Amino acid sequence: MTWFKTTWLKTTWRKIAAYGIAVLSINLSSAQADTAKTDLAHNFPNQMVRIVTPIGAGSAVDGLARVIADKLQDIWKQSVVVENRPGMPGTASVAKSAPDGYTLMMMSNGHVVGGLINKSLSFDPIADFQGVIKLASVPLVLVTEPKLPANTLQELITLARTKPGQMNYGSAGLGSTSFLSAELFKKITNTNFVQIPYKGGGDALIGILRGDSHIYFLALNLTVEQAKGGNLKALAIATSKRSPALPNVPTFAEAGLPEYQYDAWFGAMAPAHTPVPILNKINADISRVLQMPDVIERLQAQGFELTSSTPDEFNELMKSDEKLYRELLKDTRVGTP
Repeated sequence: MTWFKTTWLKTTWRKIAAYGIAVLSINLSSAQADTAKTDLAHNFPNQMVRIVTPIGAGSAVDGLARVIADKLQDIWKQSVVVENRPGMPGTASVAKSAPDGYTLMMMSNGHVVGGLINKSLSFDPIADFQGVIKLASVPLVLVTEPKLPANTLQELITLARTKPGQMNYGSAGLGSTSFLSAELFKKITNTNFVQIPYKGGGDALIGILRGDSHIYFLALNLTVEQAKGGNLKALAIATSKRSPALPNVPTFAEAGLPEYQYDAWFGAMAPAHTPVPILNKINADISRVLQMPDVIERLQAQGFELTSSTPDEFNELMKSDEKLYRELLKDTRVGTP
C-alpha cells in the first residue's frame, strides 16, 4: 500500500471517529436534557404554586379555581394560592411569568378575544400562553324579561326583526361570555340587538330582572330559580339535549335554530414555553381532581359540566375559537377590523 493511501485511510478513519464521538455527545446531551426535564416534572412542585384568576372574587372562574386549588394542595403537599387580579393586568402578569409551572391561570373562553378587542395589549392571548386543560363548560340559557311579548325563540326572532335596533341584550362586559353568546345569536338570526354592558354578571342579571334589558344569556344554575319563580322566561338552552333541571325548555335545535352552538368553557393555562413534562403532570393531577366524587358534586351544584382535554387539544380549541370570534367581531365592528 502506498504512503498516500495509508495516510488517506488514517485521516478518513480519524474523521469518522471524530464524527461518531460528536454524534454520541449530541445524543448523550439530548438524553441528559430529557432526563433533566423528566426529573423536573417528577419533583414538581417543590414550592408554592399561584393560580391567577383575571376575574373578580365570587365569579364562576374564582369558584372553580378555589375548588381545584384546595385539592391540588393535598396532592402536591405544597401551598396553592388563588390570586384574584381582575382585568388585563392580571392576564399580563401570567404571560410575563417564568414558564416553570409555578404560575397558572384559570379563565373562560372570553380570554381568546382579548387581542381582538384591545389592540394595545402587551401580550398575545394565544401565542403567550400554553393550554393545560379544559376544565368545564357552563350551559347557557337564553332568557327574557317576563313582560316581553315573545314566549318562544321564533317569536323572539320575529319580534326583533320588526324592531331593528330597538331591542337590547345585557352583558357582563365587552368580551364576556354573555357578550359573545349574544353577538353570535345576532349574527345567526340576522337581528340587531343593542348591547347594554354591565360591570359584571351580577349587575347584568339585576338589569334583566328589573326589565332594563330584554334578553340575556344566563348560566343554567342561575336560570333555574329565576325561571321557576316566574322572574324570567327561559326560551332555549345551548346544549345538545334538554337539561333535567329545566325539562320544559327546548334546546336551540328543538326551537328551530340548530346552527346556534356555543360552548362557554373554562380552562387552566400556563405561560408559553412551560416544559411539556410539567404541563403533562399538572394536566394529569387536575384530571385526577376532576374525577373526585366530592369535587364532581360540588362543581355540578355550581352549574359546571366537567370536561377534560390534553394540553394540545386545549391549544387547538383556543385557536379555533379565536378564529371564530375574529370573524364575529369583524362583523360587529368591534376590535380588529
